[in-house]
Amino acid sequence: MPNRGLLKSSQTQRKPPLTDFVLDEFLPYRLTILATRLSEQFAERYRAKFGISVPEWRLVAHLSQAEKVSIREVYQRVAMDKSKTSRAAARLEKAGYVNKRTNPADRRLVELSLTAKGHAMSAEIGRMGIAFQGELLIGLEPEDREKFHSMIETMLKENP
Repeated sequence: MPNRGLLKSSQTQRKPPLTDFVLDEFLPYRLTILATRLSEQFAERYRAKFGISVPEWRLVAHLSQAEKVSIREVYQRVAMDKSKTSRAAARLEKAGYVNKRTNPADRRLVELSLTAKGHAMSAEIGRMGIAFQGELLIGLEPEDREKFHSMIETMLKENP
């Protein structure tokens, strides 16, 4: 399988691999490279408009899907460590996007919810995300888009 442009052209002139394993053809590696690139491209947009980081965006995105959630639920769902999630929540609270309160039933849990300002930002970033996704998929035929989404869904289900 040829190099699919994962590396810069200056990096492609290297010695042959020492084994049959070719990193540039390894699917998890390729998906990570693609996901990182796409995440950074999208982050440039919301960072320019709202000044938030990727961890903050992930937290806001998760909160936009539920009325209130605990920090524990967020870090488990979005694959961020607890301290990064807590720091993102603190910054968002300071900026007025998130409310934090102790769960009355379990005082060890901190519940997070979006403020009105947070909901407005989330709605705008959601619109930006829909537009960004449309740009990413524009080169695919509708049936290829459906297949692509279906394959991703299958892989996510098979790899919980």
